[in-house]
Amino acid sequence: MKRTLIAAIAATLAMPAFAESEIAIQDPYARAAGMNAMAGAAFFQIVNTGDEDDRLVGAKSTVAKRTELHTHIEGEGGVMRMVEVEEGFPVAAGETHSLQRGGDHVMFMGLNGAWEQGDLIELTLIFEKAGEMNVEIPVDLERQPNMGNMGAGKMNNGNMGATN
Repeated sequence: MKRTLIAAIAATLAMPAFAESEIAIQDPYARAAGMNAMAGAAFFQIVNTGDEDDRLVGAKSTVAKRTELHTHIEGEGGVMRMVEVEEGFPVAAGETHSLQRGGDHVMFMGLNGAWEQGDLIELTLIFEKAGEMNVEIPVDLERQPNMGNMGAGKMNNGNMGATN
């Protein structure tokens, strides 16, 4: 009984930290790279409604052997190449940072299985200040760049199973 009471008090004290998160994920979707793909990517908008800057510093998932933050940069001769962004992506206070095809994105390398239209990918985003946020991202193999799909997907920032 005493342990239960202590655990309940500790959980209550921890809840305000989760409730104060002012980071939201909008319009998420994921794609695999062609048939029998070994790689995939996730795209979405990170909205910071707070008055403090934050930074997406990492991502993790069980759908692939490696999950990294990537971007495209112009290389020699104007050829675009993909590179890991170890320092992460800044998300300024009151701003939105878009992860999109041809730009910043979450990269999945060594997929553990095929992705099919409508599957949900479990992804944990790690923010410098907001902490970890669990996101369910729908696989959309038909979506073309710049096609909106607002509201598809759910986010849970760790607050006792509630989704935002």
